[in-house]
Amino acid sequence: MSVSTPQGSGEFPDPGPRTPDPGLTTPWYSEGLRFDCQRCGKCCTGEPGLTWVTPDEAQALARRLGIDERTFRARYTLNVFKDGVVRTTLKDRPAGKLGHACVFFQKGVGCTVYEDRPRQCGTWPFWRRVIDSPESWAREAEECPGINQGPVVSAAEIAATAADDGLP
Repeated sequence: MSVSTPQGSGEFPDPGPRTPDPGLTTPWYSEGLRFDCQRCGKCCTGEPGLTWVTPDEAQALARRLGIDERTFRARYTLNVFKDGVVRTTLKDRPAGKLGHACVFFQKGVGCTVYEDRPRQCGTWPFWRRVIDSPESWAREAEECPGINQGPVVSAAEIAATAADDGLP
């Protein structure tokens, strides 16, 4: 097969398959990964952390709790300056042997706002930093009993979730 040059001055042979763009390489999890939430709460407890909340999420959580958004923000959130931007995070609280816990986590119950939880919570464990390498996935699996359990989540779904994981 031959292809015309842009100037039409002749033909040159088809170069054959192109080298893939490095940004399009097959991810290490190309066969998918297994995850089945065990509702253990380990992702909601432990070391103090930051659970980012968007304005829309704050509004939905306030509605769920039957309070106005101003009261919700005062009671359940903090503003944090990170990476040159002020962002809103849920508060956490001391939780005895559990360390710290999200303000909406109750031992024996789990997440009390599960249906309206922030995107960051719903995308776990398919966060960019967790799926970055097999090693980071394995580190998280040491703490999360749902990783490597249950049905296979496709590589396409994992990539889409990680691309919008709710983290800055």
